Amino acid sequence: MKLLLKFFIAKIILTKCYLIKYMKALISNDDGITASGILASKMAVENLCETYVIAPETQQSGIGHALTLYEPLRVNEHTLKDGSKGYGVTGTPTDAVTLALFEIMDERPDIMISGINTGFNIGKAELTTSGTLGAAIEAASFGIPTIAISQEVTRDDIKFENGANQVDFDFAGKMLNKLVKIVLKKGLPEGIDLLNVNVPANPSDDKFEIANLSERMYIPDIDKRLDPRGKPYYWIGGIPYDSHAPGSDGHSLSELNRTTITPLNIDLTGDMKKFKDYLEI
Repeated sequence: MKLLLKFFIAKIILTKCYLIKYMKALISNDDGITASGILASKMAVENLCETYVIAPETQQSGIGHALTLYEPLRVNEHTLKDGSKGYGVTGTPTDAVTLALFEIMDERPDIMISGINTGFNIGKAELTTSGTLGAAIEAASFGIPTIAISQEVTRDDIKFENGANQVDFDFAGKMLNKLVKIVLKKGLPEGIDLLNVNVPANPSDDKFEIANLSERMYIPDIDKRLDPRGKPYYWIGGIPYDSHAPGSDGHSLSELNRTTITPLNIDLTGDMKKFKDYLEI
């Protein structure tokens, strides 16, 4: 009897492992198919599910949720540094996710991961300009449980590089693995479409801090220059915002050095009752 019971328990465990192993994850980003962060993301979760790496061909930071409508797109097969296959899309992060879901993948993924991005993505103001979040929002709009994950870096010059960099994504990968296990098992709670995760450069521990969005990430800084003909042109830059309120993602990263999770809802509808009262209707 005991032997039979052990057999059935082992069978249940193996069945659960089989189901988890063959769940599918779509992994994309805005740093490009050859970026170090997307490979780190794949390697972090490939023990949990089958991975499909489909991302922009080139660096697309700051492109937001843009969709390409005025020129054709191409899909190029890549061999990633670990020898596995990936696909580069000659467009935006949203283009990559759209082609992944409706052309490249045979089945809908069980989870979507955007990142690991080089540089954090925090605050209300810049959230929709992030290509990392753009890819995540596109997947989440189809009801796919989605995680956008970004790694803080201490050097600004590597944030917008095209291709591999020297950032250590090991800790971010461990935190991603931990979170993906939970999401694959439970899905996301009702009313939460995606999770925005930010990993500090020098983490104090391996705990998650649930945090609100900060007000913003940068204060815009415009660099006006003159071309050889004396006509002005402009570079848009930013001065880091440092007035993060306690409980916000910016404060948790800078003051607590803890990995933050901000649950997001893509429904941007405001308070309907307040607006009706405002219009007096």
